[in-house]
Formats: sequence, structure tokens, C-alpha cells
Amino acid sequence: MNKKGNLSIDSENIFPIIKKWLYSDQDIYIRELISNGVDAIQKRKKLSMLGEVASDENVDYQIHVVLDPENKTITVSDNGIGMTADEVEKYITQIAFSGATEFLEKYKDAGEDTIIGHFGLGFYSAFMVSSMVEIETLSATEGAAPVHWTCDGSSTYEMTEGTRSEVGTDIILHVNEDGEKYLETWEMRKIVEKYCSFMPVPIFLNNIEDDKKAEEARIERNKKGQEEHDKKVQEAKEKGEEEPAPFVPEVAYKQDAINDPSPLWLKNPSDCTDDEYKEFYRKVFMDFKEPLFWIHLNMDYPFNLKGILYFPKLGNEFESAEGQVKLYCNQVFVADNVKEIIPEFLLLLKGVIDCPDIPLNVSRSFLQNDKQVQKISEYITRKVADKLKSLYNTDRENYEKYWDDIHPFIKYGCLRNEKFLERVQDVVIYKSAMTDKFITLPEYLEAAKETHENKVFYTNDARQQAQYLKVLKDQGYDALVLNTLIDTSFITMLEQKNEGVKFLRVDADLNQALREDDATIDANTTSTLETLFKKALNKENLKIRVESLKDDSISAMIELSEESRRMQDMMKMYGQMGMMMGMPGMEADETLVLNQKNTLVSRLIKKPEDEVSTLIAAQVYDLARLSHEPLEADALNAFIQRSQEIMEKL
Repeated sequence: MNKKGNLSIDSENIFPIIKKWLYSDQDIYIRELISNGVDAIQKRKKLSMLGEVASDENVDYQIHVVLDPENKTITVSDNGIGMTADEVEKYITQIAFSGATEFLEKYKDAGEDTIIGHFGLGFYSAFMVSSMVEIETLSATEGAAPVHWTCDGSSTYEMTEGTRSEVGTDIILHVNEDGEKYLETWEMRKIVEKYCSFMPVPIFLNNIEDDKKAEEARIERNKKGQEEHDKKVQEAKEKGEEEPAPFVPEVAYKQDAINDPSPLWLKNPSDCTDDEYKEFYRKVFMDFKEPLFWIHLNMDYPFNLKGILYFPKLGNEFESAEGQVKLYCNQVFVADNVKEIIPEFLLLLKGVIDCPDIPLNVSRSFLQNDKQVQKISEYITRKVADKLKSLYNTDRENYEKYWDDIHPFIKYGCLRNEKFLERVQDVVIYKSAMTDKFITLPEYLEAAKETHENKVFYTNDARQQAQYLKVLKDQGYDALVLNTLIDTSFITMLEQKNEGVKFLRVDADLNQALREDDATIDANTTSTLETLFKKALNKENLKIRVESLKDDSISAMIELSEESRRMQDMMKMYGQMGMMMGMPGMEADETLVLNQKNTLVSRLIKKPEDEVSTLIAAQVYDLARLSHEPLEADALNAFIQRSQEIMEKL
């Protein structure tokens, strides 16, 4: 057999298209070639089972990737079904034809073996790194002859009788200059592990030069070991001593596959142990901090999907979390964090999802418009929500332990996904600043009916706002702890979803709980204090209000409207505080509330012209600010110096 011909393609320029545009990552060629090998093995298994080819009872199915730096070749070998000359003609020279598609259609009712299905264009990805590609193949069909096929990247090929003696296929890549880096063992191993770590057939990687050196070193060690042993035997004989035990030569190293053909996600969840889940997590994500908990996805209808999603320790801020959800198709890696399939908020998690219904190479626009993809995304969202609800209802103690780590994720999910919010809104919990126990929003609102109906007090810094919390606690009120950046957006969303409910930070919009009922505020008192504080602070636009607070130990408080404070928090989140400082109306929303019952304020009312009163006024203002937010460096230095000066004068 000796045949030459033209490849059956629509354009003679298909190779530049393949090399530049068909695949976004050059190294994906190895995934395609190994996937083809897996398909070939699955075909042979199925046809052997059906009796259409010889029995494979004694066949040890494997795929080998062999690097030959000296000859600059990469060989991908499998012992799968192989090809006849007619099949090479059909599957290789007719580039647009998919042999896997035809095979699946023919045998769709004969079993559940997985065919990845990319021997068409997938094979030609080899030309991304090759100046010439050869195929040596022998079909499992009885009486088939071996075939050799070669192509140099032009639109012509040559096919002759081959030399392969065992059933299977070798794809031999003669790498070009761009492909030489793949002759390095560490580089190839990294790529194979990235794409093929869980393919269903054992994969072995060899470097001919490295193997040769290792074998020569083993032979040399055995030679020296035998010589030393012989010397000891001779010495023992001469001394009349007992001879040493026979020398045991070092045998050739038995290589292990570099992949795991049976990943944990394929097992039934009831057959998996906690230790297996944790070990799989460490192995895949190289994260040695234990995950909090996990969800094992296992669905066969109406679509096929398996996987495991882990909840890592997120900490208090979701912005710094680096999740990683790996998408697989029939155990072949496709991509990390494909948000069209995996809801965006779930990308804060870590995990693997294997969905055979998603093709290996597909455009984002296809994923965005595919209804099946949308159903998969909805299913994953539902399973995560169901897991959280199950934990809340059956393991509340651990759920509360996890809360500090998972609440930013849950709140982010509620903000980003309406259906997720609907499913988990009843299991969102809040820590009480007063009791340190967890309660739900409905529980808080029910308890507040008699005193502050539909008003929810909260703190974002219990230490900084301790003074305000103490006053509320003394009045029998509760406050929730909401101390992450996402909480500002989250409570705004809650107000929109719960008509009439209003969240108020404990130091915003001074509430009635802090004021004396029916207290009389003298206009002259207000005028006196206003003049004194504006002069002492050199702030003509300072807003001052005099109140009679229930706690006479409080001299003053800074009051900032809830709207302005939330605006500040949003600016902090997006790093725009500098812009905000110049925004009109921001400083005007800040009010200094003075407590006329306090001893210091009473002294200021009586002696407004006193030199010490000016110092005390500035000190009272800074004390109020300290209960509101930390002082900046210059203000803090002035506060300390002024404290010393006041003590010296008094």
C-alpha cells in the first residue's frame, strides 16, 4: 500500500486557523491527543464486549506520552481500537468528520461507556507545535494491516503500510521551534496533570533521555553493589567467617500513572469518608487548611452532572477569597471558573464539576444561550442552598461555628442571585452584640415590636461603638453585629425586600432610646455651647444640638445620618474615600450632640469664657469622635497633648 492524496478540507489555509484561532491555549493539543487515546480505548472495550473484535480480557489499557529530546519528537501511544487504512482515510483526511459522533450513534443503546468525541479537529491541534505529524496504527479488526500516515502541515498527506505490531495507535509529533519546550519532562508533566489528572485510563509519562540515564545509573549501582558483595564474601572466606547474605540487585523502577482514573466525585457519596474528601481537597487544590464542609453533586436526570464543592475558610472579607471551581467533561479538564455554568457567587468556593453534556471546546456565547447550561447552573445553586438549609436545621451548632467564615459568601450569593436568596433567606443568622448568640431577622423584629418596631440597630465595630451599645443595652435593646464591607449592600437589599424595615447603626440618627422623655432644652444653652464649640474648633459650619441623654456619663456623641454613613462605607469598599471628602453635604450631615446632664458640659455652660473651657470643648469633641471612629495621627497627637495641658491647669 502506497497512497498520496489531498486532505478533504474546505480551505487550504486550515492549519494557520487551527494554530492561531481554534484553540486559545497552545498546550491544549496534549489534552486533545490523550482524549483521542481514551476514546480509542473505550471503543475497543465496547466492541470487545459486543464480540465484534477479539476479546480484551488480558489487555492492560494504558496511554503513554514519550518525550525524545534527541530526535525532537513527542509520541502519544494508546492500545485502543486502532484504525484500518479506510478509517484513517475517513477520520483523519476528512478533517470535519467526527468518528466519535458516528460511533456513539451506532452504539448508543449498547452500554454507558464514555466517549469524549473529538478525533476530528482535535487531532489537528498537534500541528500547533509540530512541523510534521505521523500516525502508526493497527486496527483490532481481524486481519487488518498496520498503517503509517504522515503530513507535514500542508494540505497533502502520504499513507503507506505501517510497522506497528500491537493493536493501538501512536501519534508522533516532530516538534517545531515553538514546541521544543514540551520536550522538558517537568513542562509536559505540568500540562498533563492540568488537563488529564482524572482521565479514565492510566497515563504514563517518559523521557527517553532521562529513562536511559536512570537505567544506566541503576546498572552501575548494581555492578558496584555486586563487586562490594563479592569482596565481602572473599574476605569472609579468608577469615573463616560466615558469608554475607546474597546480593539483591536493584530492579527497574515500576512507574506509577500520573493521573487518577477513578476520582472521588465518581463514587457514591455514601461510600466516601470524611478523610477521603479532605485528602482529595488537599491533592487537587494544594490547600492544607481543612475545608469547613462540602457538597457531593450526583445527578443523572434530566442531565448528567457529578462533582464536589468545598466551602473553604473565607474569613471576613469575600473580596480576598480566591475560589477555584474546575470544570470537567468526562473527566477531561475544560477550564477554571466558567461562570456561565457555575453561578458567579459560587466561584468563591473550591471544587470540581464534571458535566459530559458540556462540549470540550465551545464558545461562551453558546453557553450563555444554551437552556441546558442554565438548568445546570440552577441545579448547582439549589443544591448549595439545600446544603445550607440542611446544616441549619440538623446541625445548628456547627452551622453557627461556620458562620463567620461562610456569611460573606451567603450574603454575596443573596445579592447576586434572586433564587438563591429565596432559598436561604430563612437561614441567614446574625450575632447579637448584647448576648453573643445568633438570631434570625424575624426573631429580632418580633422581640423589638414593643420598643422599636421595624427598626434594627446594628454595630460594625462593637469596640469602637461600645459607648452607644452600653446605652442601648441599659434600655433593654438589642443590636446586631454587621462588621464586613458587604453588609452595607446586604442590609440595603434587606430593606428593599422587607417593606417598612429600617436598619440603623447604633451611632447614626440618635434614637429615642438614648434621650430623656420630655426634657427641656433652653435656647440660651444651645446658643452658648454653639458659640463656644465653633470658636474652640474653628469650625463655623459645625452643627450642634443639645439633648438630655439618659446616661449622664456621656458628654457628647457624633450623629451621622444612616444614608451618609452607608455612602461612606460604599466609598470605602470601592476605595474612593478621597473623592468623598470633597463631596458637598457630607460634613454637613455630621452633628455634634451635647448632653446637658453631663458634668463637663454643665461646666462649659457655666463658664464658656474660661480658658480651660476652650480646651475642654475641643476635648469633648474628640471624645465624641473617638466613639465614632479612630482619630487620624495629627488629631490623636493633639488630643494627647491637650489632655496633658488640661490636667496641668486643673
